[in-house]
Amino acid sequence: MTPHLITHRGISIATLASSDPIESHCAPGHTAIREQGDGWWLYFVDEDGKVDGYDRPFASHDEALWAAKAAAEFSAQ
Repeated sequence: MTPHLITHRGISIATLASSDPIESHCAPGHTAIREQGDGWWLYFVDEDGKVDGYDRPFASHDEALWAAKAAAEFSAQ
């Protein structure tokens, strides 16, 4: 699967396949949504390239995307 990329408030948000490494597809400042066995996980790449994420998955891609857009809104302020 080719990652699907959108930009919201200047933040790139990539939807990745479960096998896609975040570090290979996301630069510092980007957000990643990745489906894994237990749901849709949201990850953030900081300015040093460190990947961090929420401690539990979202039930759907739409919920994860909504949260990613909300985080982009917050960081744009």
